[in-house]
Amino acid sequence: MILRSAILYASGSRFLRRWVEHSAMARPLTRRFVAGNTMEDAMNVARELQSEGLLASLDTLGEQVTGESDARKAASRYVDAIGRIRSLELPVSVSLKLTQLGLDTAESLAEENLERIAAEGHEKGLRVEVDMEASAYVDRTLALVRRCHRRWGNVRVAVQAYLYRTEEDVRELNREGIPARLCKGAYQEGHSIAWPEKSDVDENYRKLTTLLLEEGTWPAIASHDDRMLAHARKEIVRLKLPPERYEFEMLYGIRRDTQRKLAREGHAVRIYVPYGEAWYPYLMRRMAERPANLLFVLRNWR
Repeated sequence: MILRSAILYASGSRFLRRWVEHSAMARPLTRRFVAGNTMEDAMNVARELQSEGLLASLDTLGEQVTGESDARKAASRYVDAIGRIRSLELPVSVSLKLTQLGLDTAESLAEENLERIAAEGHEKGLRVEVDMEASAYVDRTLALVRRCHRRWGNVRVAVQAYLYRTEEDVRELNREGIPARLCKGAYQEGHSIAWPEKSDVDENYRKLTTLLLEEGTWPAIASHDDRMLAHARKEIVRLKLPPERYEFEMLYGIRRDTQRKLAREGHAVRIYVPYGEAWYPYLMRRMAERPANLLFVLRNWR
């Protein structure tokens, strides 16, 4: 808790932000965990990953926009990215948050922008990944994803294992044939809606992994935890699933050895690649969401 509080304090420090953004010492760190500031930076990283047998999902950083204009601009950036991905014929999807598309302004605005992106993805043969945010957004996110998926069929949504409700959400998504990406969950939630103990979250994660692999449509198992990965691999063997039926997903710059090992074993592995000028809030949020990530940062600050 103390470490998380310190990270949150650092995330709001203008001095530290200026130092990190402009210091030569920090450049290796940002290059390790963020593709860069521009779309072309992200495309270059996607090409590198492709050469190593890895897939990618590009996230244009900058959620919780304020106002209709910013939300529409964010949607346009995703449409442009989809066009660029298609022109380069890269094995890449796009990842987004609905608050980035205006969900805090109006649900109809977020839906319009999501529809625009999904339609472009459908035309270009690309998948759209919708990240899950804090519990207050879950119902609205799932409702928009359901409507959009029924129309375009190319949307996958993240679900969070630490919420009590997620098993029923997963069962419903499986019944509707909507793909899901399983994460443990990283937002601060109350004990009334989320398991407070890590052991309970882990147990539920394993249970949901099995449920998704048995009954789901193109599920993604998103974890860096060796125990969760081992459980998924065991279930994949038991169910005799071919690689095109599922994916593993991991963050850019974290557990790179494991990413490549999974790919060498023949699994489909998709790397979540963030890019854009809003990288500092992203990086600090990752540290605050899971302070253990700070160890990855410190080990690789060179």
